[in-house]
Amino acid sequence: MRVLAWYGPFMCLLIALFRQRADAPLVVAANRDEQLARPAMAMTVLREAGPRLLGGRDLLAGGTWMAVGEHGVVAALTNVPAPGGRDASKRSRGELPLALALHATAAEAAAAAERDIDPAEYNPCWLLVGDRASLFYLDLGAGRPLRAQALPPGVHVLENQPLAPVSIKAAFVADAVSSALPPTTAPASTLIAPLHGVLRSHDVPPRALASVTGARPLPTFAACVHGGTVYGTRSAAIVLVPSAAAHPPAVFFTDGPPCTAPLRDAAPLWTSSG
Repeated sequence: MRVLAWYGPFMCLLIALFRQRADAPLVVAANRDEQLARPAMAMTVLREAGPRLLGGRDLLAGGTWMAVGEHGVVAALTNVPAPGGRDASKRSRGELPLALALHATAAEAAAAAERDIDPAEYNPCWLLVGDRASLFYLDLGAGRPLRAQALPPGVHVLENQPLAPVSIKAAFVADAVSSALPPTTAPASTLIAPLHGVLRSHDVPPRALASVTGARPLPTFAACVHGGTVYGTRSAAIVLVPSAAAHPPAVFFTDGPPCTAPLRDAAPLWTSSG
């Protein structure tokens, strides 16, 4: 199936609102697209302590597509499309969000990534890692040396294409987010419903209808992907990193496509076992 061939496993849409609100300096909304038969947990405790990490777990390779640390560091990835499939001899990309979210700050995580990660050891992917103070973009498809790019305040959308130039899907999703957001004076909790609305959308950018060449299936231009009986959006997550470092991020998720599965609060996982 062309949808499955075009996309590799792991998350295919990341939306980051960086320093757009005083009470939530970092907000991340994300959809995870994957083979429907691949076993996974939508949300669990990835690490008990030092720091405690929450996120989804891929039960096949053991990694994650997004890790959220109790101190406010969030790390997530999207994969570079690989029509020929992933190189099974390389390390799992799911290790990367786990490794980055272990750090006390996103700046420390970015510095460690530049120092310790060899892109040649992994299949190509892109990552975002951020916290209250900074947000970084890493391109593991560009070879060595790996450089972390600090991103400015704003709305950043990463799909299965580079962050720049902005893709058709990324521009469409960014516009949808900007149109849906409540005033910045409203509490951060008012972001949850509109972001969920963006994640559950099946709308396809008008530009995509005129640009599809066959290399990219049309369903993958929507935020919520349905690729028949083999591939699609498996889960969603919304993370609000509060301005107060004393409080862990608020994490909401769906165990299933966000167009049909209810949004659930992961707050109990900060204090209980997965």
